[in-house]
Amino acid sequence: MTTVAIVVALVVVAAIVLFLARGRGAAQLQGTPPRPLEAPQPARAKDEAAPATEAAKPASARQAPPPKPAVVEVTADESKPAQPAAAPSAKARKDVAGLRKGLAATRGGFIARLTALFQGKKEIDPAILEQVEEVMLSSDVGPKTTQAILGRLREALERNELRDADAVWAALRAEATRILGIGGGAIRMSAKPSVVLMVGVNGVGKTTTIGKLATRYTTAGKKVVLAAGDTFRAAAVQQLEVWGKRVGAEVVRGKEGADPGAVAFDATTKAKDGGADLVLVDTAGRLHTKAPLMDEIKKVRKTIAKALDGAPHETLLVLDATTGQNALTQAAMFKDALDLTGIVLTKLDGTAKGGIVLGICDELRVPVRYIGLGERAEDLREFDAEDFVEALFGKGEEESAAA
Repeated sequence: MTTVAIVVALVVVAAIVLFLARGRGAAQLQGTPPRPLEAPQPARAKDEAAPATEAAKPASARQAPPPKPAVVEVTADESKPAQPAAAPSAKARKDVAGLRKGLAATRGGFIARLTALFQGKKEIDPAILEQVEEVMLSSDVGPKTTQAILGRLREALERNELRDADAVWAALRAEATRILGIGGGAIRMSAKPSVVLMVGVNGVGKTTTIGKLATRYTTAGKKVVLAAGDTFRAAAVQQLEVWGKRVGAEVVRGKEGADPGAVAFDATTKAKDGGADLVLVDTAGRLHTKAPLMDEIKKVRKTIAKALDGAPHETLLVLDATTGQNALTQAAMFKDALDLTGIVLTKLDGTAKGGIVLGICDELRVPVRYIGLGERAEDLREFDAEDFVEALFGKGEEESAAA
């Protein structure tokens, strides 16, 4: 009997286990507890009082929270385009205002004198153009450019198109925009690396300009190499090394008195092998009237071309705006010796003779690429003809309020 009882007991236990197993399987098929949706737990952590309620909700209800973040993201994305749309105009106003401030000396000289000629005149007498000519010549616009502008103004007067001061002022602005609109802007990164040869006479600010350009491009994420090609002036090499350390650019130098072409060759080769984006080549200041020195810079160009086909891709002439007509003479002689691609006009904030920029662009047809309006790296600005004319001829906020 004992054995029979044990067997019966085992059968009963087996039946109970089988019954319970079937019950759990049925429960799973009906969508009850076993849910691999443990992901909603973070939501319950925020509100510990609601776990049972959340579990009881249907799946569609429990999945409702995720769409909320999605809706927020869409709203944020839709609001972003409105910000960039407003930013450019605000930036442009700030840039023109800063440019106007940097051109204060020229505005206080050249532009102020022109303004005084037309002030209070309701009708324009053709004789006033003689006074305009005097102002333009004394502001170093240059005789050729001055006569070209006055010739167009006289024609407009004869056609009775310039009846008042505002019309003459608008015509002057249009002429300036036409002359300056031959090009400009930043260095063209047409190759990797792009090699830029910087030339100019002593004291115009070549090395400082290179440092400012290096700052601009390293900040933009470009890898820059500096070539200390002014091998005859130890201070220039040291100055360039200071800039290199400051902005994290490699400086390639040679021994004192070394061949500048060899330094430029080495720098271009290193930049090419190291995957650099930009090479800025400094050169010794040279008098444009000294033929041997001008021949030497031609040799530097040829040597760079041997290191990299098509280089240098840019040859920028650095000019000191405070030298007036002498800067125009320098530009003419450098253009004859080299294939200039642009002008960098430094120290423009320190002269009342900013009209030189008109003469350079009109007579030489070489675009201004950058202008220097101060000592800081950000004071080297890309040249834009429309912004420049607006800053030079346009009224500032204070002037508009007073008008």
